[in-house]
Amino acid sequence: MGRDTGWCLRVNRWGEWSGVRRFFAIVSRLGDGVFWYVLMAALIVAHGLDGLAASAHLAATGVIALTLYKLLKRWTRRPRPFASDVRIRAWIAPLDEFSFPSGHTLHAVAFTLVALAHYPGLAPLLIPFAGCVAASRVVLGLHYPSDVLAATVIGTALAGLSIWLVPGVSLLG
Repeated sequence: MGRDTGWCLRVNRWGEWSGVRRFFAIVSRLGDGVFWYVLMAALIVAHGLDGLAASAHLAATGVIALTLYKLLKRWTRRPRPFASDVRIRAWIAPLDEFSFPSGHTLHAVAFTLVALAHYPGLAPLLIPFAGCVAASRVVLGLHYPSDVLAATVIGTALAGLSIWLVPGVSLLG
């Protein structure tokens, strides 16, 4: 826990710069779901039935991700960094009480990978966005780096399973 807290403290200090704090607060807010809902709607508008199929795949993955994340939060009950160390500041209010895993990161990774399996051309938009969502959680003092790392692994595994279960969809082209 010592290294995790140390890295969290270092990264959280970036939030002392108002521009950095504002940027990551906006990214975090978009990662609440807004970005993904707009993406799903845009896919339907731009690609018709293919976009609808991709959006349904994203939505189904999202429901499983939400269920999994809520179960893990309830089971682990890990306090948020700012609640455990007075030196770590929460730059925005958290959506819930517990830290592990990062739901924002879990969803961002899972959604990114599923969307890329359908539309690989979205990589220049989705990969940086998912990375910024993950970083925002630590910068804003809401998660430890290990929460984000675990969520990345869980989101990747969930997306991989989801992609494997849908015929004709693959990240390998």
